[in-house]
Amino acid sequence: MKLLKIFTLMLSMVAIVALNGCGDDDDGGMPAGPDMTIADIAAGNSDLSLLVDALETNPDLLALLDGSGTFTVFAPTNAAFADLLGVVGQPDLESIPEDVVRRVLLYHVINGAALESGDLNDGDMAATELNDEEVTVSKSGTSVMINNANVTTADVEATNGVVHIIDAVLVPELEASIVNTIVEPAYFSKDYTILTEAVVTANLLETLTDPEAGLTLFAPDNAAFEAAGITTLDGLTADDLTPILTYHVLGSEVAAADLPSTEGGLAASVETLNGNFYLTNNAGGVFINGTTEVVATDLTYDNGIVHAINQTLLPPAVDVVQLAIDNGFNQLAGALTEAGLVTALQDPNGPFTVFAPTDDAFNALYSALEIDGPEDVDPLLGDGTLEAILTYHVLGTRAFSSDLFDGLSPETLQGGTFEVNIDEGVTLIDMDPDVADPAVTGTDVLGTNGVVHIIDGILLPVDTAL
Repeated sequence: MKLLKIFTLMLSMVAIVALNGCGDDDDGGMPAGPDMTIADIAAGNSDLSLLVDALETNPDLLALLDGSGTFTVFAPTNAAFADLLGVVGQPDLESIPEDVVRRVLLYHVINGAALESGDLNDGDMAATELNDEEVTVSKSGTSVMINNANVTTADVEATNGVVHIIDAVLVPELEASIVNTIVEPAYFSKDYTILTEAVVTANLLETLTDPEAGLTLFAPDNAAFEAAGITTLDGLTADDLTPILTYHVLGSEVAAADLPSTEGGLAASVETLNGNFYLTNNAGGVFINGTTEVVATDLTYDNGIVHAINQTLLPPAVDVVQLAIDNGFNQLAGALTEAGLVTALQDPNGPFTVFAPTDDAFNALYSALEIDGPEDVDPLLGDGTLEAILTYHVLGTRAFSSDLFDGLSPETLQGGTFEVNIDEGVTLIDMDPDVADPAVTGTDVLGTNGVVHIIDGILLPVDTAL
């Protein structure tokens, strides 16, 4: 029976009752009807306390069910909510985003009709308050199911409708498509609302919920977005967000045990759906691009694996020379230009690690040499000196902060080595014993062809007797 037939039957029943009841003076008129609203009924049933808690986070919906009107409400028990929380991996309803809870609640409400169990037939469909999404009735004898939920107590009458108590939470189509996919831990958690919004804005939800996807997602929570300097998605489009999000996804399922080990070596290149990131996996932990740590692993779902990370990954956009220019390292840029090294360090293949001295570090060197700038280095110290100093700051590989260890002596493009000293900070011991060793003050600025670390002094490949 479709809704139109149900409504017709109800109107007929009302008319019959009215006709039979008129003028009946023997028993004082019609028996007293229900005196509690749907909201009152829920509040008075201890087994519906989680439903009441959820309604209280949506005052307008609670007021609707406590007022006039005609509604049919399918009311999940506390055990039903507990089962749902177990499925989506959340400790309580307060951990789920309020807009998700609201969507679920609206899917339990039919407005404009008080549908009792006797009015329902097998195969009936009824539109709910959730954008007219429908629930389906299955009926066999006196047994009634709504979607996958059994009606355990039917026809609890209220002043504004009827309540049917059910043993499972009704899950809307969108939420059902997300359960048991790699999107689930983000979608159902308040800690991941930025990631969820980004996935929706970038139109990637269908891709990431594809049951046959077989993907690995490195998932940043809200704090991880903030750590990367992203506090809002206002003004960002799918074109802005898609390159960032796909940089967090591998095209196959990779468990933690299958991540490449880099013990004693440098970061391994890992292919994502948007280029490569660089993974360090050693005794110090698992890091991506040096500073992003993998903090939880192997959340396994039907279509892939999720690893949680503590900082959002940003794919590189420019090479190491442009990084220096964009970040205000004017003296370094000028010295590279003077030495004719710009083109070489813009080689798209690289890879390079640049230990980039600040402008103050270059100015201190020039002051100690009593010269004006990079153009005076070779005339004072000999041809090729400026190039030797600059290439002594560059490695011919990618070395992230997570790859550095005490005593490491990497070979530079100049041919010499310096020593990494890790003791309450990182300093670099060069070949001039009389000049203070530079300290590393910033790390892991990723470029398309390498990585840049910031240092507060100049590395010297020879004893300059300064």
